[in-house]
Amino acid sequence: MTKPAARAPAPPVVAERDIRASDADRDRIAEILREALAEGRLDPEEHAERIDAVYRAKTIGELEPVVRDLPAAGGSRPQPDQGGYAHGPAAPAPDQNLVAIFSAAVRKGRWQAPARINAVAFFGSVEIDLTEAVFPQQQIQINVTAIFGSVEIRVPENITLRSSGSGILGSFEVETHEAGDTDAPQVHVNGYAVLGSVEAKPKRGAWIRDLRDRLREGHRELRRQVWEDHQQLRQEQRDRHERHRAERRERRDRFRKGMDG
Repeated sequence: MTKPAARAPAPPVVAERDIRASDADRDRIAEILREALAEGRLDPEEHAERIDAVYRAKTIGELEPVVRDLPAAGGSRPQPDQGGYAHGPAAPAPDQNLVAIFSAAVRKGRWQAPARINAVAFFGSVEIDLTEAVFPQQQIQINVTAIFGSVEIRVPENITLRSSGSGILGSFEVETHEAGDTDAPQVHVNGYAVLGSVEAKPKRGAWIRDLRDRLREGHRELRRQVWEDHQQLRQEQRDRHERHRAERRERRDRFRKGMDG
């Protein structure tokens, strides 16, 4: 009898507190500290010390104690960075319902796409444009029902688009597409069209990279502003200490003159 092959040891699981902190994690903590300073919860010296700790931190575990005693810490505790496409607020957006009954419903422009969108067109039309949307999560599911109506969906070129819908005496046309980036958002279109139409396809020339670059620039600007505020507080702290030393020297000089007199 042959002995079963020994299983390879499982790789060690990295605890959340040991995950390396990202720039976005540090920015979130810096924003909490700035709000605490504005509210009077921290004095300038405490704020300066904690900002120093934030930008020296290497892991999530080193960031958590910095805001543990602040009221915003519970809801804004740093989370591991979810990749280049996770740019929305930490809290997930609620489901979006678009209903058109003998009317039209449109959702487009700059908006935070929720994890689930429900679209119903009954003798009406629904338009969903995700080309300028912010994707807080990777998976987006769009449930469509088109009865004697139409649903039109547009997405950026560089995301994944999939479908599992069907047409009943109607058309259900989804131009499926697989993004080259495995971290890109994925939009799943499900549902049916009865004597109606559903169309989903990428919008040529629309790339999520443009939004991502603008948001990264916003993060850089926030970091720059926080750093300038930090430098100003440090300078004010140095000036205050210098004034205290000058006052002590003046009192000492006056005391010595009194002793000599």
